Amino acid sequence: MNFFLRAAGTRNILRNVNLANPPAGRRKPKFSPDSHVILVKFGIPSESRDKGIYQQHKIGETCLVSKIIEVRNFTKTYGDQVAVDNISFDVDEGSIFAFLGPNGAGKTTTINTLCTILEKTTGSLKIAGHDVNTDQAKVRRDIGIVFQESTLDNNLTVEENLRLHCDFYNVPREDVRERIGFSLDLVGLLDWQKAMVKSLSGGMKRRVEIARGLVHFPKVLFLDEPTTGLDPQTRANIWDYICTVQKQKNMTIFMTTHYMDEAEICDKVAIIDHGKIVAFDTPSHLKRLHTSDIVKIKTSARDELREYLRTKDFSFTEAGDMFVVHSRSIGETLDLLSQRKDSITDFEVHKGTLNEVFIAITGKEIRK
Repeated sequence: MNFFLRAAGTRNILRNVNLANPPAGRRKPKFSPDSHVILVKFGIPSESRDKGIYQQHKIGETCLVSKIIEVRNFTKTYGDQVAVDNISFDVDEGSIFAFLGPNGAGKTTTINTLCTILEKTTGSLKIAGHDVNTDQAKVRRDIGIVFQESTLDNNLTVEENLRLHCDFYNVPREDVRERIGFSLDLVGLLDWQKAMVKSLSGGMKRRVEIARGLVHFPKVLFLDEPTTGLDPQTRANIWDYICTVQKQKNMTIFMTTHYMDEAEICDKVAIIDHGKIVAFDTPSHLKRLHTSDIVKIKTSARDELREYLRTKDFSFTEAGDMFVVHSRSIGETLDLLSQRKDSITDFEVHKGTLNEVFIAITGKEIRK
């Protein structure tokens, strides 16, 4: 639920306001769609959110978003080998963030350092304001991790695996049953809590791992290639559950993947290669920068279309009875199809993909 509040002044971070019950003597705020201050959920306990408490930020036309992960000038070396070379980036609270890179690029080293598994060499890494080196206990409390390889105990039931995790994270004993039920319900496994893990399919085990990563209600969930080895239908189902969790809990998702189509759903993507961040942007903007649309055309007037494409300075090739045309924009594509519509007998439009972005930037396939 987004609200806009009309307010005067410049660069001003305002006080918390209880929208449901404003303080005595205060008028209820007036809302207007053309206002310049937005009220956003911002690091406030869930019980306060339920009462309608939000924080206001004077930010011109845009919303000030909390940075849940902050990495500044991070370097990690192993002897003379530089694994990560002075990288900096932020991740917005409540967003889905993809961290991509070929093997050996520094991706795993960065994630392991953020998760307090490795120590940094230099730089600053913070999660929810806590330093990963000096506040490790607080960082671990705020994160959940789903590893690429299964770490479930096959000789325990689903419930027992999650209960053990609750013990590790000191979840209050009176909350354990409710937390387990809530997490399993989110991933559609509430009826399977008494099942032995070894009896489950690969896709169901991944869902159990996601539920386990959620049971202590982390602020950030790290997903290390969560769908590797799963069939396309199971992959799609896993991401349905992940997106449901993210929306319901306003949780930040930090993921790695070798499936570029999965990264399409992310709010931001970072690509790391040779230890450096070589791209950081939204998927749509990266595709606009590094790819072009491909228009495949069949026509009854080949010579005329060929001359038209040359006149308009299109880059194109001919493959069999098809013209393969590189279009620089949607407008250019529409204009081409409109101008030649009387002679076009068939056409296909292929949008640029993140896999093409990755190859354009790194020069190699993600799987290598």
